Parts: sequence; C-alpha cells; structure tokens
Amino acid sequence: MSEKIQKVLARAGLGSRRKMEELLAANKVSVDGKMAKLGDRVEPKQVLRVDGRIIDIKAQEDVICRVLMYHKPEGELCTRFDKEGRPTVFDRLPRINGARWIAVGRLDINTAGLLLFTTDGELANRMMHPSHEIEREYAVRVFGEIEDEMLTRLTDGVELDDGPASFSKIKKSGGEGINEWFNVTLSEGRNREVRRLWESQGMQVSRLIRVRYGKLDLPKALPKGGWTELELPELNALRAEVGLGPETQSKAKVDKRPAKNQNRRIRRSVRKHQMKQTGERKKARRR
Repeated sequence: MSEKIQKVLARAGLGSRRKMEELLAANKVSVDGKMAKLGDRVEPKQVLRVDGRIIDIKAQEDVICRVLMYHKPEGELCTRFDKEGRPTVFDRLPRINGARWIAVGRLDINTAGLLLFTTDGELANRMMHPSHEIEREYAVRVFGEIEDEMLTRLTDGVELDDGPASFSKIKKSGGEGINEWFNVTLSEGRNREVRRLWESQGMQVSRLIRVRYGKLDLPKALPKGGWTELELPELNALRAEVGLGPETQSKAKVDKRPAKNQNRRIRRSVRKHQMKQTGERKKARRR
C-alpha cells in the first residue's frame, strides 16, 4: 500500500514531516528516478532517494520500536560522525540489523545525562515536537549570586534571541554561596536553552545534567557511557504519552540476573570501550 512520502521519510528517521516537506519542495527527493513533489505517494517496491541516497522503505507494521536510555558523558558529540575523530554518542550503542538508532533530541558537548534513542522515527519526532509538551528536567549548577527576583523572571518568561522562553519549574537542590544547584523543567528543546536562560540573568552554568525526559528518569545505577533498553510495558507507556498505539513485541533482552550483576556488566562494557578508544587515539598519534 502507498503512503505519503514525507511520512515514510519521517519514519526512517530523517527528520520531522515538516522538514521532509521542505526537502520535497527543494527537489531533493526522487521516486524511481523521477523528482517527487509534495502530495506524492510511494510504495515499498519503489526506489526512494534523498539527495541521491537510497532510503529503505518500511511499512509501519514492519518497524519494531525499540528505545534505549543512554547516560551521555560530557565530551561526546550528538552526531553520527565527526571529522576531527572526537567521540560521539553513537559510538557505544549496540549494532542492529535492518534499522538504525535515531537520537531523540540532542545534548551539547558539555552537557551530560539522559539521552534517548529509538528505531522509530515517528516516535522520535512526536517526542521532540513542541505540541506534545514533553517535559525535560535538568540538574544545573549555577555560578553567581542568585536572587529571588531572577527566579521569578525565569518562570514568568524572558526574551531570548529566538523568542520568549521560561522554565515551568525551578527548585533549589543543594549547594550554597556562589555554587548552587537547581532542578529546572521546561517543555522545549531549543539549542542551549537552559544555559541561555540563566545567561539572560547574568549567571554562568558550570554543570548541566539532564535527569528526566518525559516520564523516564535517568537510572541512578547507570554509569556514564552505559545504556539500557526499555522493556515492553515501559515502551508502550512512552508511546501512549505521544498518542501512538502499543507495540506487541520487543527485542529487549530481559536479563533475569540480579540488578547488581547487570550494573557490573554495564560498567565492564563501558571500561572496555574507553580502553579501545584510548588505544585508537595512541595509534593515531603515532601516525
């Protein structure tokens, strides 16, 4: 059965439907060698290309939705490849056949914490879209003297370069003097928004960690660089949050071993990856 091209491309993880419509308008999409236009449809047997690259066409029922929770360390880039050879968030993820991991939003290189990955482009797009108002919560350490009037302005709203912005919640969470910790919540994913909001008040963010995305909390036992996959009940709760139907199967490996053993296994995997990266950097320097 045929589907609208922008829907197929969004499901493949190339971006939101609106972005795909822009690609169509820019004459960057073709079907069986012919330039496609907005409103065209595509069938699984046809050859779909974007900028000359063939895109695998899969029907919605053929996509097995998987979601990973990843504990991003500082220093990793949210990109698939880096020309300078710097580490990326995709380096440590498990390899999969017939699908690819799609990042749900981004964290900048100096931000740590919870980053979600999925194989379902539609789920990723809905979770990032402002209309669903998915909350993001951050733990932030702020350098400077904080006044109550500042906190009021940050919840009432301030004007940034790309429009008005605000925190829906601000809660003090520790520290004293000029190094205080706060937990802040907002429902947008604009570039460096948390940092820019504090900077609008003359404050400097010295540490930033995402601790929650929607109803998913960063697991306390998950080490930096480690990942864990959602099982079916958690996955379907996430899908329901953005108006998607439930999945009936999962590829998550249900580990029956005690949680302590699972955490030890994850830490071993993280150390192994770090040793491999160190070895590769040494080889590069010798060249």
